[in-house]
Order: sequence, then C-alpha cells, then structure tokens
Amino acid sequence: MKKQIILTLALLVTIVSFAQKKQLKTLEKAIKNNNFAEAKASVKTLESMLGSMDDKMKSKFYFNKAKALYANGTGDVADFETAFNDLAKVNGKYVSDLGTTKKFLQNELLVKANGLYTSGSYAQASNLFSILYKLIPGDQSYLYYAAVSAVQAEDLDTALKHYIKLKEIGYTGVTKEYFAISKATGKEEVLDKATRDLFVNSAKSHVNPGERMTKSKAADITNKIALIYVSKGDNEKALSAIQDARAADPANTDLILTEANVQLKLNNKEAYAKLIKQAIANDPNNKDLIYNLGVISDQSGNAKDAKMYFKKVLEIDPNYINALKNISVLILAEEGNIVKEMNNLTNSSADNLKYDELKAKRVFIYKEVIPYLESVLEIDESDTDFAKTLISIYGAVGNTDKANALKTKLGL
Repeated sequence: MKKQIILTLALLVTIVSFAQKKQLKTLEKAIKNNNFAEAKASVKTLESMLGSMDDKMKSKFYFNKAKALYANGTGDVADFETAFNDLAKVNGKYVSDLGTTKKFLQNELLVKANGLYTSGSYAQASNLFSILYKLIPGDQSYLYYAAVSAVQAEDLDTALKHYIKLKEIGYTGVTKEYFAISKATGKEEVLDKATRDLFVNSAKSHVNPGERMTKSKAADITNKIALIYVSKGDNEKALSAIQDARAADPANTDLILTEANVQLKLNNKEAYAKLIKQAIANDPNNKDLIYNLGVISDQSGNAKDAKMYFKKVLEIDPNYINALKNISVLILAEEGNIVKEMNNLTNSSADNLKYDELKAKRVFIYKEVIPYLESVLEIDESDTDFAKTLISIYGAVGNTDKANALKTKLGL
C-alpha cells in the first residue's frame, strides 16, 4: 500500500511538471509570434502553478512574463514596471540570455523615456526613468532624470522622494567628458571618446582634443530638495537641508543663494542680507546679486545702502532697468520729507529763508533723478507713470521745452 501511494504521488508530480512545461512553451510561442494577448493569458494560467514550480521553472516563467508584459514596448507603464520587477526575480544561471534581454530593454526604454520627456509627457517620462533605475540600479543617473522629469510634471512629492534618495546614496553625476574643436565651425563639441579620437586622428575634422570632469550635481540636488520644501510651505526643513549641504561645501554660491532665499521666505532679512554679501564676495560682478541686496536694503529701511547697491549695478550694466526705476523712486522719496517740512513753515523771516533752502534741496533732488528717469524711458517708452513723473519734474526745474517735447513724443 505504501509503495502504491509513493508511485501515485510521483505520477502527480510528473503530470504537474509536464503541464507547467507545456504551458510555458505556449507562452514562449505566443511571445515569439508577437501574440501578447495570448501570452498574457498563458501568464495567468502559469501564475496559478507558481506554488509547485522549482527555481528553474520560476526563473523561466518570470523571464517570459516580463517579455509578455513589455510587449515589444507597446505595453503601458504599469506593465513595464511589473515586467522589470519580474526580471529581478530571474536567476541568470537558468536563463542564459537574461543579461542580453536586460540590455535590450534598457536601451528600448531609454529611447521611449527620452521621447516622452522631449514631447512634454513628463509624468510618464519620470515613471519610465524610475523603472530604468529599478532595472539597472547601478546607473543612478536614471533616478536623477526621474526626479527632474517629476519636477517638470509638477509632481513634487515624487520629485522630493527621488532627490532625497539621490542625496542618501551620494549621487554627484560627475563623469569624464571628451571634447575637441570642429574645424568646420570653430566650436567645441562634446563627443564620446572613440568618436572624438576618430575625428581627431583619422578624419582630421577636429583639433585641440581634451577631457574634463563635469560639474557635480550634488548642490543642485540639495537645492531642489530645499526649494520643494519651500514650495510645500515647509521652510524649516528647507533650511535644515540647505545648511547640511553648506556645511560640506560652504563656498558654493548656488547653495548660499538657496539659503538666502529660504531666509527671506522666513522673513529673516538680516540673515538674507548677510548671505547675499557672501555670494557677492564670491562673484563681485554679479549684477543680479547686487540688485537683490539693494532691494532688501530698501525693504529694511536702509535707503542709503540701497542707493549704493543700485548704483553699483548700473556701473556694471547702465541699462539694468529695475535698478534705474528703483533708484529713481528712492531719490524722489527724499522729496516727501522736504515737502512735509515746507508745509509746516510759517511766514516769518527765518522760515522764509528756510523755505528757500528747502526749495533748493528739492530742485537738487529733481536734477539728480532726471538722468535716471530719462534712461528708463530710453529703454521703455511705454512706462507712462515714469514719463508723467519726468514731465512734471521738467516743469518744476523750468525746462518746459523738454516737458512739451516728451508730451508730444508720447502722446500725453
């Protein structure tokens, strides 16, 4: 009786194994014929047999299931993700072409992801880059592109998750790039090493070959983490993230500016101004930084420093229109106190002398502001508010010819 039971069990195992192999062949045939609907049906049948499969059969099943779901690139993103998760379950010793298939799918998916990004389908591109990272975790650039695409798709939660992961794994994106100067255009071209060497040594179409390491993306990643926290209203976390990064790279101007912007959002104007000064020390001719320092000085009630910074901007770029406008407003603001003082005077002899003195100061202010107002209108004639102000000031200093000419020119 015992022998009979053993024989029966052995027969059952043989029957089950035969059924699995038969169904697996059906699956392989359907994939070969690009009949992916039939292939997916076979997958469902085989999934019910997983519990009794040995490791070799399971590896072959997951390998072919991945192919069925990928469907030569016609499957949807959810199917792609399942497919690549299944590939991770495949033991290479049972499937000889696992590496070749992974490489093929990697290339296919990369083309698809780049196409989606270029066409503006950022959310789908982010998903595909994320899948690529799962497929090839050694290539961390895929996770970086998944994060960049998520930002473009305005999916900040996904982007934040990816950027935090990149920071945790220490991704920098630093690579060696090869370049040479094209004889035809005279411009530098970045090429892969083999092509660069071919163009320089054989084709003789390029000269002055060189190589360099690309700029690290670490600061940009921390920047993005901080800015996403800011956009989510979590300024304290943003500040913590950026200060961690600055501790490792205190001279990085991008990080200084990011912390400055966070401090400003937290209304820490003194800290903001200090950081902007640090950034300017690193880049003394950066007109935008100097302009921002002028703005914050004005907002802090320090008109004298604000004027100084706006003048520095105009020394670098005389046509920086916002600096021209802001310095004009600051100069004319001085008139307000003078008018207020004039209105409080009496008809006494002393006050009459004081009135003449204040009137002269007022004319001096007008003469000081005229060149700035004129420059504003040379750049932007459509600014009627500044035009009307200049016309009034021309009249106040007795230059009626210029006032009338400007009125006629602008149709005022």
